[in-house]
Amino acid sequence: MSDQSPVHVIANFTVEDAETYRIYEKGFFPILKKHGGHFVTFDDETETFEGAAPLQGRVVLLKFPNAEAARNWYNDPAYQALSEHRRAGTTLKFLTMLHPIPDR
Repeated sequence: MSDQSPVHVIANFTVEDAETYRIYEKGFFPILKKHGGHFVTFDDETETFEGAAPLQGRVVLLKFPNAEAARNWYNDPAYQALSEHRRAGTTLKFLTMLHPIPDR
């Protein structure tokens, strides 16, 4: 696996206060773009084919050019300040980076 391989970030949360969360949404995309991130999709009604439904609420999928870019996005002081609105307006289950399949 190369240090320059793309990674994904997945988040799962429930929006509790839509107005507060909307503040987060409005400021989110410029910071994401600054770090080379791309918004892939979101879903408020995921469908589980097997097993207990592990995801409830909103699921968001982001893509970054590499793990360093994803970490830089998350640790960006502007993002951390903005994310206070997400924290105040949602109940977060997880925000996780998924690494690519290792080279074989």
